[in-house]
Amino acid sequence: MAIDEKTIQHHMKMLGISREEAIQLAKDDERIDKGEKLFELEDELKAGAKKARQADRKPTVYKLDSSKRKRKEDTGKREIINALNETLTQLSDNEPTILNPEREIEFFVNGKKYKVTLSAPRS
Repeated sequence: MAIDEKTIQHHMKMLGISREEAIQLAKDDERIDKGEKLFELEDELKAGAKKARQADRKPTVYKLDSSKRKRKEDTGKREIINALNETLTQLSDNEPTILNPEREIEFFVNGKKYKVTLSAPRS
């Protein structure tokens, strides 16, 4: 792959090096991109470089405890489900089942099972 003039000019400007050095730098980059090992560290320096690349393994300073958090009850949704329960008691084959007092109710009409899920979208 040929080295383009734009790359050479960029290296010269950014690094403050001569044209010959910029060309050599681009050639070395190409060789490294192809997998050649240039500028390898000595064995004792490799261990130090590996240690420097590793991140600290410190424990977090905060504790996430969701067991203390209580969900706020939505009495409006409870009232709607209870009203549906009363109405569906008259229509259904048997007593409707409230699966979630603020969300779901299940009932049977003419032997067919139905489930109503109540949602209050934010808008």
